[in-house]
Amino acid sequence: MTFSMRDLDEALQGCGQKSGIEIWRIENFKPVTVPKESHGKFFTGDSYIVLKTAASRSGSLHHDIHYWLGKDSSQDEAGAVAIMTVELDSALGGRAVQYREVQGHETEKFLSYFKPCIIPQEGGVASGFNHVKPEKHQTRLYICKGKHVVRVKEASQLTVPFARSTLNHDDVFILDTESKIFQFSGSNSSIQERAKALEVVQYIKDTYHDGKCDIAAVEDGRLMADTEAGEFWGLFGGFAPLPKKSALRDHQTAESDGLKLSSVEKGQTKPIEAESLQKELLDTNKCYILDCGLELFVWKGRQTSIDQRKSASKAAEELFRSSVRPKSNLVSVMEGFETVMFRSKFDSWPATSAVAEPQHGRGKVAALLQRRGVNVQGLVKTSSSSSKDEPKPYIDGTGNLQVWRINREEKIPLEAAEQSKFYSGDCYIFQYSYPGEDREESLVGTWLGKQSVEEERASAISMASKMVESMKFMPAQGLLLARIYEGKEPIQFFVIMQSFITFKGGLSDAFKKYIVENEVPDSTYDAEGVALFRVQGSGPENMQAIQIEAVSTGLNSYYCYILHGDSTVFTWRGNLTSSDDQELMERMLDLIKPNENTKAQKEGSESEQFWKLLGGKSEYPSQKIKKDGESDPHLFSCTFSNENLKVTEIFNFTQDDLMTEDIFILDCHTEIFVWVGQQVDPKKKPKSLAIGEKFLKHDFLLENLASETPIYIVTEGNEPPFFTRFFTWDSSKSAMHGNSFQKKLAILTNKGKPLVDKPKRRVPVYSSRSSFPDKSQPRSRSMTSTPDRARVRGRSPAFNALAANFENIGTRNQSTPPPMVSPLVRKLYPKSLAPDLTPRSAAFAARTALFEKSRPTPQETPSSLGPAEATNEAEAPKTTEDESMSSIREDSKEEEEEEAEEEGSSLPTFPYERLKTDSEDPPPSDIDLRRREAYMSSAEFKEKLEMTKSEFYKLPKWKQNKLKMAVHLF
Repeated sequence: MTFSMRDLDEALQGCGQKSGIEIWRIENFKPVTVPKESHGKFFTGDSYIVLKTAASRSGSLHHDIHYWLGKDSSQDEAGAVAIMTVELDSALGGRAVQYREVQGHETEKFLSYFKPCIIPQEGGVASGFNHVKPEKHQTRLYICKGKHVVRVKEASQLTVPFARSTLNHDDVFILDTESKIFQFSGSNSSIQERAKALEVVQYIKDTYHDGKCDIAAVEDGRLMADTEAGEFWGLFGGFAPLPKKSALRDHQTAESDGLKLSSVEKGQTKPIEAESLQKELLDTNKCYILDCGLELFVWKGRQTSIDQRKSASKAAEELFRSSVRPKSNLVSVMEGFETVMFRSKFDSWPATSAVAEPQHGRGKVAALLQRRGVNVQGLVKTSSSSSKDEPKPYIDGTGNLQVWRINREEKIPLEAAEQSKFYSGDCYIFQYSYPGEDREESLVGTWLGKQSVEEERASAISMASKMVESMKFMPAQGLLLARIYEGKEPIQFFVIMQSFITFKGGLSDAFKKYIVENEVPDSTYDAEGVALFRVQGSGPENMQAIQIEAVSTGLNSYYCYILHGDSTVFTWRGNLTSSDDQELMERMLDLIKPNENTKAQKEGSESEQFWKLLGGKSEYPSQKIKKDGESDPHLFSCTFSNENLKVTEIFNFTQDDLMTEDIFILDCHTEIFVWVGQQVDPKKKPKSLAIGEKFLKHDFLLENLASETPIYIVTEGNEPPFFTRFFTWDSSKSAMHGNSFQKKLAILTNKGKPLVDKPKRRVPVYSSRSSFPDKSQPRSRSMTSTPDRARVRGRSPAFNALAANFENIGTRNQSTPPPMVSPLVRKLYPKSLAPDLTPRSAAFAARTALFEKSRPTPQETPSSLGPAEATNEAEAPKTTEDESMSSIREDSKEEEEEEAEEEGSSLPTFPYERLKTDSEDPPPSDIDLRRREAYMSSAEFKEKLEMTKSEFYKLPKWKQNKLKMAVHLF
């Protein structure tokens, strides 16, 4: 017998069709809808059905059904509501997970729906209680327990309510009086518990006082001398020492005697004897009960009838009635949709394999025709349509990039043209700086090739960690550490690199030593040899070329390829590629084999020479390579001690769940974030990466996480947009100082607003993914006509000039300049392309002109130069410092002399010694003291400037960096 939606009670019909929570209260064994404004309000004498509907990223709906039993509800009502949930599950498709919730022992998942807490009220429908709000406020005492979700119990439900003996050193208590709410924190309670209890204080204030009452925090041990403490203890008849042991006696749940599996047949349970729990013990035609002591599971086979499922639920309820554990939870699951907790009880559980969706309509016809060699272009959706589903990078693409290749213990900087060309046998460190909301953000990461040796992987991670540590003391710097493996790169990495090429083999000494010792053929890329590249990506600023084995089986109808060998370059496009894919191939060709003639090959009409380079023609796939999709995120609180990792999942998480004393992991399946609070033990912070690797190893969600999954280390206050997008984020909260309790108390006592008010996060700059710019237009900065041209990443002309005097020619600046040129920089650089908004003297402009490099006018920018001119310009940074300075002097000499002569005719000159602030013979008082340098002779000004520059390079490196940063801030 099947159960459809129309077979349900009228109140339940049509439910579960959109995301959200729906609640029904059981009245006379009938469900009655609870209005939204009453959600979270429960009565001890009633039973409720709570349906949580959530939409996954794929668009499908997932359901969780909870039935909540008040402490005063009847057993008959409990049995009836259990049957209703079985019927509701069947009507929704049989895939929902059902939970039995008992007052005071609810699951954390259930409590997370009603944050910060639920406070059941006395009464219910059966008792005839009419739930009238009392006219006079009643003083109440609440006990709060829980670090992540709060379980609130009113003291009136205890044997000895509202007495000094109720208090203890272990818990947090809330005393709600008519004019003031007191929070009393036991000396043994944690900071996190105190912070969570403050959320309950806010809830009580808003719910029972209309937001109008005072709040006082009282700490255990604070004596009567404190005004608020004295007022608190006065309500208990005065201060007295608290008992060492709590007077509270919660119901003790029976301990487990081991796992017991029983089948349910005709309402009776039959034990299953087995040495270990295996998935094969479960028959799809039966229902089973798994008794874990602390909780019970009901497993329903797909082929069971609704009557069998009802019978299993009744048997589970009978088990609760006949045992000494009526407060245990019950979870009911359907075959194929088991929870992680249920699967973890078994010694072996086969990994769930992804089932390919069947092809229908045009897609199925196209696949058949394609296998017969028919051109099916236009019959199916091509990759351009799927590019809309490409995840957003949530990172600014206009920053500054530096890359180093690791050679044992050495970092070798890469030239700009080589920064996005990686070898599979090597490891790399990259630093990407980009403008954030109110400061510069930096992402330091490692890229570990598939063929790289373990020695260099460890060196890369160690050096990257030290880089981040050394940068922590730099002003206005947000830091992030990433560990990335080849083949598992996140979208942010590709946007940073833009045109990314992966070559086979390696250049490092360790790799060469490895292939010699293990007698492995050296497959390192040879520009003159035979090489095959697969081109993929979603746009000009997110494209990759990956070198693969040069064999025909490496081809795929969904991709474009570049093949070179025997002095010939081929391009090959599959029949299922789009024009956008072909455009990417043309752009990548400019980087791999620029300025060379190519022979275009179309699938099905290849030349013999093409197949000869690939070793002959053979069968190849015509299916798009599947990438791991981003799943719904899961947040975990982590405890790491003695190399053991313990995690607790935080359901329906918000930013407020990130406690500054803890480490959290945000699992998105394709990547994980390790969030480290500011108040975390300093000894544990360096273990953040190890915690992330442990998490991947244990795979707590049993989702087949790869050990190579990207890991980001995020510190509190430095959260990037691609992390905060999973929250409703308020950056001012993460900027507040103090522990979790102090932060929340500050917000609570400041009318709900953080004390630190920061501007909203800057919106990142994203490039369009839907189409490509016209070829007649200037190319993207990621696409150059020659691989020797350095990429420009948003540096202002003024900053380039200033940086040139503090850097060795040919190296890249480690920080991104501010988006606007400050007035001080404009004064120093009168030739800046930015408009000059401040006055300056011609003499001062002349004397500072030697800082300026000659630069093309806007009409002569690199994008409009010819190939030869562009090449020459790209090679300009490679000149020596002396040559550069000589060129600067020659270019500015004539202008300098003219302006100096003009200025000299109007201003007197004085020796440097007289212009010094501590001079015993100062110049006349009528000169402009703010422009002392304008009164120096041109020759003396140059001499002093050269001396200053020479002294600068004698400073220690850290002082040089500090001065650079100071200039950057201006």
